[in-house]
Amino acid sequence: MPLFEILGFSWERSAVHAGVSASVERVVFRYKQSLAQFVFDASALEGNPFTYPEVKTLMDGVTVGGHKISDQQQVLNLVAAAEALFRLVKADTFSLDKTTFDRLHGLVAREKALEWGHFRGEGEESSLTPSVALGEKGGYTPALTEPGGTNLQRIFSVGIDALNLAVTEPQERAMALFLFGALQQFYFDGNKRTARFMMNGILMSHGMDAISVPAVRDREFNEKMVRFYLTKDATEMMHFLIACQSKDTPKPESLSGLSP
Repeated sequence: MPLFEILGFSWERSAVHAGVSASVERVVFRYKQSLAQFVFDASALEGNPFTYPEVKTLMDGVTVGGHKISDQQQVLNLVAAAEALFRLVKADTFSLDKTTFDRLHGLVAREKALEWGHFRGEGEESSLTPSVALGEKGGYTPALTEPGGTNLQRIFSVGIDALNLAVTEPQERAMALFLFGALQQFYFDGNKRTARFMMNGILMSHGMDAISVPAVRDREFNEKMVRFYLTKDATEMMHFLIACQSKDTPKPESLSGLSP
């Protein structure tokens, strides 16, 4: 079965250039140094009101007043997942597998999702199928939640095998994995957050800088994700993610030439 048919989306492969590789030690150090920024950006994409200084304060172990407990929990979850990813990559134990995916989701979505740490259908809830809201464009509904989650396990297993076999360039594979997780919605909530951690695990394990979508580009990110869900064409999103990886991130208007 062709790669694109297995994953559920396609992209212009010739337009995605190979990433620049350094040393794992260097990119892990840079990730650790920028951990507060990564957590802030990720929380901002979810509409969390915590500011960057407040995120840093919380990471220092000091509570911040005036916020909902649920918002604080979301930030703490992201911190826990980011630190876990750091340890996995540093110890060379990060793997592109369900065990790692579930572990990171269990940290990202703890007390925030209906269930966490396992695929839809593997827990007590075996019939509810969540949908992704696309605003005025309606919504996107992924594969149904089934008792035992065997359908999602199969989709994941076949998809990961295809990525490992057919996508040899780590940066391309990492971005495709993020979009695969976002599209298939293996969990009740926290799919994009968890898939971004997995994406960054692949990147850093191959000596490439992690990708963080800047908080100031949240609207652009959401608009492009809506188009991805509607068209199943990942080319635009991959260009966007590569731009976010750069330290000299281009202004949004410089990407206007990309096809929607």
